[in-house]
Amino acid sequence: MRQQNTTERLLTAREVADRLSVSVETVLRWARDGRLPSVQLSNRAVRFHRDDLDAWLAERATAGRA
Repeated sequence: MRQQNTTERLLTAREVADRLSVSVETVLRWARDGRLPSVQLSNRAVRFHRDDLDAWLAERATAGRA
């Protein structure tokens, strides 16, 4: 289980989309479908832990090399 770090700044869908070179709608769809790890805030906003995103990217990079 992820240890909570309350000082960690969460990424927005826009920031993730820019980093992945995809649309915000794609990021939100992936999060909604459970394909991209995300955090649902109480106001229905979706945010992303930088470490989770880095791990998600690394997993896909190594899967492509197999």
